[in-house]
Amino acid sequence: MMRSPPICLFLIGAMMMGTGKAVKATAEEEEFREELTLRPLPDGKVAAHFSFSTLLRGAVPRAPSSLGTDDTSQHYSIFPLALGQILREHAIPEFHLTINSGKWDYDRWGHPGEPGVGSGAELWAWMGDGVQRETSIDERWKALQNSLSGLFCASLGQMHTLHTTSPARAFPPTGDLPRLPAPHKHSLRHATLPAERVCTENLTPFLKLLPCPARAGIAALLEPHKVFDANWHGLGVHVRWRAGAGVELVLSVQAVLDPVRISVERRRDWSLRSLFDRSIPRSCNIATSSVVRVMLPSASEGGSYTLSPEPWLSTEDSIASYDLTNGTSELDIAMTWPEEQRFSYPLDLSPLSDLSVRRTLKGSSQTHGELSVVIRNNQPVTVRTHYLETMPWHVEFFLHTLGVSCGDGTKCDYLFTNMAYTPSQPHNKPALLQATIELPPHETVHLSLRVHKAFLRYQEHRPDAQRGWDLPPAVFVPVDAPFRRIYTSALLVDLATPDFSMPYNVIIMSSTLIALVFGSLFNMLIRRFVVVNLDDEVSTSTQ
Repeated sequence: MMRSPPICLFLIGAMMMGTGKAVKATAEEEEFREELTLRPLPDGKVAAHFSFSTLLRGAVPRAPSSLGTDDTSQHYSIFPLALGQILREHAIPEFHLTINSGKWDYDRWGHPGEPGVGSGAELWAWMGDGVQRETSIDERWKALQNSLSGLFCASLGQMHTLHTTSPARAFPPTGDLPRLPAPHKHSLRHATLPAERVCTENLTPFLKLLPCPARAGIAALLEPHKVFDANWHGLGVHVRWRAGAGVELVLSVQAVLDPVRISVERRRDWSLRSLFDRSIPRSCNIATSSVVRVMLPSASEGGSYTLSPEPWLSTEDSIASYDLTNGTSELDIAMTWPEEQRFSYPLDLSPLSDLSVRRTLKGSSQTHGELSVVIRNNQPVTVRTHYLETMPWHVEFFLHTLGVSCGDGTKCDYLFTNMAYTPSQPHNKPALLQATIELPPHETVHLSLRVHKAFLRYQEHRPDAQRGWDLPPAVFVPVDAPFRRIYTSALLVDLATPDFSMPYNVIIMSSTLIALVFGSLFNMLIRRFVVVNLDDEVSTSTQ
């Protein structure tokens, strides 16, 4: 009995030493980097881009042909296990998920750090063919939606065939795709939910995927009340495979904050504590790189500014950098404009994006309408861009009514080329329109297309049927920059809707009549009528 404790301690110590070696060996195969980019905007706002990158070195996506057999055991130290299991279970080499709230203003804010800024939820994935029906792309696509829906507490399970398309032109692979034996190949699946909005229920599981969630490093700034108070905010999850490197996971958070709105003096001065209600307490010890970058405003944006503290790294290309791995104290970056008493919004801002797009749905009829898209090239050179339009089946295109005109009103159909149209299938699949548009320098092109609004079945209407139906945004992808997509605003279409208040009225009226009739008959049949002599009772009580 006296010798047992030393033996137990020796065995526990040996196990801990062995576990430590295993964890260290696993950690050497994984790399975690975090980065925050703050960009002051000409309209007084500040664009914040959080990026958390985890690289699983040497990892190769699972082959779809091996889905029928048991998978090899996976060991992760930094890479999130919950997400790694989804990738292995469904053999996903690349997928991208974004959930955003608001509309990104390209003209005033320029291009974002992550291109996926469309309103609502967007999910697209590249997957290889399976050898069995149970492992087909469509079955795994549905399983991927349900898995991510449960992981991030989102309604991604509604991305069924009514929202799924395959627009390979607009969404090429951002990484490498493993080779598959002939005749198998990789295919794209894409779906959007424009009515989905990001909230705290999505941010909480998102932070749990980070090695230092809200306790250290850059992730400590993600305070829900401040992030969701921004003019625009969104979450992103990106997984891709890079040949020779491994599987890369990038978790991103983007927000456009307005320091002028929260300032009592209506100034555009900002700091980390004023924007996020907290500062960075310390660096994340697991991160091999932890950098905060501040884009310095140009002289044309007005006023002289001060930045404190001084940048810790060399300032290049008008960027001030702070390396958190070299600092041990709390970091709170502040930028002020001492000579500016009150910020005034500029009225003559030139567009910061290459293209300016305005998309509307005209017409007050509940059966017909017209889709109008106005595109302006802000560059002095010709720009070629891919145009993607996805419409649910209840908004049908009249393709023969497509009209293309330039700014002076002349027809210029020759600018609209390489068109591919996949008609919708009622109650099953959406319509897909893809084309290439060539925009002359500083030219405005107007597209018009008549649409027909179909009638829905009674059970197909949503609970808020009177609000209307959200239409997904259109996407423009420049040919020379395929990863710099431009999303238009989502649209709201008014369809013919029955009066859903009538069933309620009928139920109330029927219930009232039944209560009156049944109550009266029940009283007449059950109640007993007895004659009571009041004089006898009075005389008895008097005596």
